[in-house]
Amino acid sequence: MPDEFAFIAALRAIATHPAAAGLTDDTAQLDLPAGRLILTSDTMVAGVHFRPHDPPDAIGWKLAAVNLSDLAAKGAKPIGCLLNYALSGEAAWDHSFLAGLNEALVHYRMPLLGGDTVAMPQGSARSFTLTALGGGQASTPLRSGAQPGDGLWVTGRIGGAGFSPDGEPHDLARYLRPTPRLSEGQAIAPFATAMMDVSDGLLIDARRLAETSGVAIAIDLDAIPLALPDLDPIAAATAGDDYELLFTLPNGTNPPAPATRVGDVGVGSGLHLRRARRSVPLPASLGYCHGA
Repeated sequence: MPDEFAFIAALRAIATHPAAAGLTDDTAQLDLPAGRLILTSDTMVAGVHFRPHDPPDAIGWKLAAVNLSDLAAKGAKPIGCLLNYALSGEAAWDHSFLAGLNEALVHYRMPLLGGDTVAMPQGSARSFTLTALGGGQASTPLRSGAQPGDGLWVTGRIGGAGFSPDGEPHDLARYLRPTPRLSEGQAIAPFATAMMDVSDGLLIDARRLAETSGVAIAIDLDAIPLALPDLDPIAAATAGDDYELLFTLPNGTNPPAPATRVGDVGVGSGLHLRRARRSVPLPASLGYCHGA
């Protein structure tokens, strides 16, 4: 794939949905089922969202997964996606990226419908954007719906994709190929008062949920389900790339999918931490923040 035309030809092998029209037009036309359309878009940049030496097939998978995770947080089912791709100038690298992307798209049934390709100036960091479309349920949980008295819950385990002191992820497979919680999100959405995915760290994302909902959130550090038993809860809860679901349920409501209650929603504002039933100060960093 030495140039844009060859790359687009390779994309056509992936974009087989009729709405993509063989990537012969500048738009896609999609007949939607009745319901709500959910849209999300994520960009990944080398040195920011992935390491330059990460395998390109894993980067392709991850680009799909992070968008699917946003759909999961709204209880949505994937409909399709658009890819904006900066050509790397390395045919083998681009081919491997597409293989990983296609693997995720096929696995989660999210057809590629179109997009754009560009050539970047020599030496530029690799950069890719995927925009995903999903079909929403009648009740779509936003970040703004948490209410005092709700319980705070999280799916899965936290901290596995975080980095150890040796500079490597605790769980390399989880870092390279995160699992979007689509089925869990679809089950939880009708009952959740608020929901989002954990992408930048449990603590920073919980604070965002608290701020958007205008409530106080208290997290019990001892309750956090750790990916590894020897992880420090603060280190695990400030690591990114978990792509679990963080959500609130009315008190007394049990989640319809596996999850752990990690805290409570109360009157007030901000994020508060407890350990051994005592208040503890917030760490200097709650998680990843662009530009910080």
